[in-house]
Amino acid sequence: MIRLTLLLLTLMLCPSLRAMPVSYAIDTHSTPITLSWRAFGGILSWANLDSATGNVTLDPENEFADRINVKIPVSTLVASNSLLTWQLKSDMFFDAARYPNIVFSSTRVVPLGNGRFRVFGSLQVKDVQRPVILEAVLDDRKVTDAISLHATTAISRSAWHMDKFAMVVDDRINIKIDIHAKS
Repeated sequence: MIRLTLLLLTLMLCPSLRAMPVSYAIDTHSTPITLSWRAFGGILSWANLDSATGNVTLDPENEFADRINVKIPVSTLVASNSLLTWQLKSDMFFDAARYPNIVFSSTRVVPLGNGRFRVFGSLQVKDVQRPVILEAVLDDRKVTDAISLHATTAISRSAWHMDKFAMVVDDRINIKIDIHAKS
């Protein structure tokens, strides 16, 4: 009993012996976001966003303390052609003039094993905030001061009031995020 008490006291007084949360800053220049969808009966369309900012905090002791926060400027959106880029930035879709950022904030990161995670959080697009779930894979390279997290999800664009051209554009939008972050 004395040994157990001494061990607990040592762990409480020596935080370096416990696993500590590690925080990483998102590398703005190497964190691409890709949106893709089908239009006109099956043609694949896409748009890319970049210049994401934010942070990732991983706590090996508490999955509820893990955090991923990402802010993406809509002004960086580039689609497969200039007309589509203009339409997506306009008030028909993202309304970049009134709502300059897309924001994701996690509420929980659940480890699934083998470097796979399920990330629960909320996505704010324009003035609408909704829950989303990302399926993520942590790159298994042994780099101590950087991480790479590859995440995907799909959303309904009409849930964010972006339902223009519903007759020719699918409602499902696939999202792929490749977060690269450094401590």
